[in-house]
Amino acid sequence: MMGENMFGSTMWAGHWLWMLVIAIVVVIPAWRICQRTGYPGWMGILILIPIANLVLLYLLAFGEWPSNRKREGGV
Repeated sequence: MMGENMFGSTMWAGHWLWMLVIAIVVVIPAWRICQRTGYPGWMGILILIPIANLVLLYLLAFGEWPSNRKREGGV
């Protein structure tokens, strides 16, 4: 059916480049949002992981931001 190659001819070389571009377009804004809310920027990478991305969105939407806690404490 598909020959010796497990993926057949559907996996072209630019596929991985395209996935990298999309990941960068998604991760950079998520990284900046996490930094501005007071969370570590690396948490923006969680946006690429299924289920973890939902947890991150709910944490950002409904959680208390560390940056707000610092501002209320007078720091």
